Order: sequence, then structure tokens, then C-alpha cells
Amino acid sequence: MNAPGLVDRKDRMYAISPASRADITEVSAVLGSAFAEDTVMGTLVRGDHRAAKLRELFKALIDSGPLESGRVDIARRDGDGRILGAAIWEEPGHRGSLLAKAAQLPGFLRSLGLRGLRPALKVQQALAHHRPTAPHWYLAQIGVGEHARGEGVGSSLLKYGLARVSREGQPAYLEASNSRNRALYGRHGFTPISTIAGLPNAAPTAMWRDSV
Repeated sequence: MNAPGLVDRKDRMYAISPASRADITEVSAVLGSAFAEDTVMGTLVRGDHRAAKLRELFKALIDSGPLESGRVDIARRDGDGRILGAAIWEEPGHRGSLLAKAAQLPGFLRSLGLRGLRPALKVQQALAHHRPTAPHWYLAQIGVGEHARGEGVGSSLLKYGLARVSREGQPAYLEASNSRNRALYGRHGFTPISTIAGLPNAAPTAMWRDSV
């Protein structure tokens, strides 16, 4: 999924690079900020202390696999090194799930609560149902912190990841949550293939990019 309001601009004062395990806490906070108004996340993370719960959820998601079975790319601001945005990719042949690793179950419980695990699993199943079976890189999440929106960070992260995908001669897949993001992804070669049904208060668009 992707956060609302990714903006495509040419000017930038940041660098894109792979994240390390030492970056997970800051990446989780940035993605938590990015997805604060997301319709899908809004159905999963509710109640008091939502910002802290979102941070906990993204930390559990990252800890459950992407650093080892995919890539986590970050945009780091020149000068102070602050992380502005991040993109989480799953490599071809890997299909992680929300509950992929039992070791991260405490983190999922802290963010979702016991009652939230079942709805979260249903969302994961609905998204997985629409993913193509052919091998592909999957853009699981991409988002920019509220302090860096409008600086082209999302577009730069997308270009960085797609350059890797293209070097490997692989296709790519993602879910676009709104019309602005669909337009951005369309400019980068993604084509809508279906509307994802079965999610409360949300209807993301499944999008595919052929290998180039």
C-alpha cells in the first residue's frame, strides 16, 4: 500500500539508499506519520495513541522480513541525515504476511490489539488474492513523513526501486490507494489491472508494471 499524497518533483536535497537494521525505529516513525490518514490503516489501527500504534505496526512489519527477503529503501536528508521517507519491497518469489513470523506477534498485538488481528488478516488475504502469480517485485509500502511532503521524496524512492527492478529484468506490482498516486504510478509505467474489493472504507487499485 502507499501513503496519501505522494508528489512528483525534480528538485531534491536528499539521497536514496538501502536501510540498515539501525534505521528501523526511525523508518517506522516516518511510515507511521505517512499513513496516519490512510483508509486501510484506519480500519486496522484505532483508538487512543494511534501514532504510537502505527509506529509499532510498521516496526513489526519490517522486523518480520523485508530486510532479509526484500529491500527497505530510505530517503535521507543532506546535512542532518534525517530520514524523510521509505519504501518497502518484497523480492520475487516471496510473499510475506502480517503474521509471517511468530516472533513479531507481540508487536502486532501492541499495535492492533487482540480484536484487530482477525480484521488485519482479512485485509492481508484480500490484498494477497489480487496479487499476480507470476514472479515480481512487490512494493508493499511507500510513504513520506509529514515534514517532507511536496519535495519529490516519494517519486525519488519509486525511481530508485524501479531502477533495481529494471536491472533485474523483473516486473513490479503495487496497490494504489487514491487517484493522485495512481496517476504518479502511471507515469512510471504501472497499469491498473483490477480494483481490490472486500476492504472496509477503501477500494485500492491493483497496478502492474511489465519488465523493461
